[in-house]
Amino acid sequence: MALSWRSWLANEGSKHLFLFFWLSLNVWLFGKTFLLYNQGLQYYYLHQMLGLGLCISRASASVLNLNCCLVLLPMCRVLLAFLRGSQKVASKKTRRLLDKSKTFHVTCGVTICIFSVLHVAAHLVNALNFSENYNEEFVTLNAANYRGEVIMSLLVPGLTGVIMVLVLFLMCTASTYAIRVSNYDIFWYTHNLFFVFYMLLMLHVSGGVLKYQTNLEEHPPGCFNPNKTLRQNLTVPKAFEELFPDYTTEPFPEDPLVPEPFVQNRFMRVCSEEPKFQSHFPETWFWISGPLCLYCVERLYRYIRSNKPVTITSVISHPSNVLEVRMVKDDFEARPGQYVILHCPRVSALESHPFTLTMCPTDTKATFGVHLKVVGDWTERFRDLLLLHSNQDTEILPIFQQRRYPKLYVDGPFGSPFEESLNYEVSLCVAGGIGVTPFASVLNTLLDGWKCYKLRRLYFIWVCRDIESFRWFADLLCTLHNKLWQENRPDYINIQLYLSQTDGIQKIIGEKYQALNSRLLIGRPQWKLLFDDIGATVGYNSSNSYGTRFEYNKESFS
Repeated sequence: MALSWRSWLANEGSKHLFLFFWLSLNVWLFGKTFLLYNQGLQYYYLHQMLGLGLCISRASASVLNLNCCLVLLPMCRVLLAFLRGSQKVASKKTRRLLDKSKTFHVTCGVTICIFSVLHVAAHLVNALNFSENYNEEFVTLNAANYRGEVIMSLLVPGLTGVIMVLVLFLMCTASTYAIRVSNYDIFWYTHNLFFVFYMLLMLHVSGGVLKYQTNLEEHPPGCFNPNKTLRQNLTVPKAFEELFPDYTTEPFPEDPLVPEPFVQNRFMRVCSEEPKFQSHFPETWFWISGPLCLYCVERLYRYIRSNKPVTITSVISHPSNVLEVRMVKDDFEARPGQYVILHCPRVSALESHPFTLTMCPTDTKATFGVHLKVVGDWTERFRDLLLLHSNQDTEILPIFQQRRYPKLYVDGPFGSPFEESLNYEVSLCVAGGIGVTPFASVLNTLLDGWKCYKLRRLYFIWVCRDIESFRWFADLLCTLHNKLWQENRPDYINIQLYLSQTDGIQKIIGEKYQALNSRLLIGRPQWKLLFDDIGATVGYNSSNSYGTRFEYNKESFS
């Protein structure tokens, strides 16, 4: 049990510590704003009119401001890639927080949805209180024109609020797993409504419906105004008789109770003028303008960087509906484990998808490539366009014939957790099916030279359902295996291939794949035995019985 707890802290502790800090910040901001509007003297008269609805609406608005600010930052892919790749963040544990950026984005989005519901409910109560508690004494404080008026929209705040709720509802429902899997286009197009949401948010806070008192010194809340008392022919409490004899026209009654706000220990607060009210300057601008500008600048930079189409040099059709696309692009640089976003206008005008690089450009070759599995509408249309003029599985064309391919734009590269694979002395790479693509770029990099990296041993575990899937990278694995044998480092890489579904013993067809056939196992990995074996071989720390500490990194398209 203690071992499991230490392992959890090593891999998940920093993430949960960050989430605890974020949660504490939300709670503090909500409580601080709630108390301000509940006890603040400048909101005394407004709170008397609206009650608890005022406090909840403003407290939830402060939480919305914070999360509308934070939700954009995890989507700044260039910034995250810079922080990870430039080693500005020295700690590996801290860098792993960057890999959780998508999770944090979803968390902020869910928080926005929850507090939007609370904010809307509180403002509905406020609209009712504005109508029922119409203040005839301080007319400028009212949002209604008369008592009992049905306040439908409050002009700009109400109208923009209704549209924002509709936009948020579309974005929230289209982000569910079922819709993303069944029809990704719906998720993509509705999610891009975020720009409309932010524009409406800036207009939403410009209504100035809620007002605060500005002259607290001249008019302390609840003070006594003797001039107004005489004008209205009201009875003056006996406690005020001695202090204001000039205002007395008849004997004071003996029975009126003196409220606490007026007299405390024979001290009376007297106001010299009527209260003055003023609308708040919108605070939302301060919260969202910085992240929104940062995100817009990054999107502009990414558009300029990816505006030049790439040249497709070859298209290879692999077994099990896998397509390999090799490309070249001027001044394109990438590191093993990174991913790019492909955009083909003939497939979709706005839609684009991330794919992990399986081949990175080096000093000797400028070619880079991706492997994509044809599983959806976008990939099906993309495959049909690429193989439109070819009846063969492999099509390699000279440069002057490349015009037959559709225009393809590449945005990236962007950072991913697999960049850390070469930063450990020992790495255990576990992949299932097409999930092997991040490790393919690592293997390709090691094929060009492994001595310049910190990595000294690589365990490669690949699980597939059918035997043909191993042919995607069988040539690469065999070439790397033979190279390491020639350099007298056969222990540098430990390859284990698992075939999870089979009716009997099978082999990868081809004489050159004999080295892989000897490493082909039937069934699924026995993880406990596997980790114990690695721990016994590598052990040098104090995290388990063998002294080996495992740090977990998982693929994530931030």
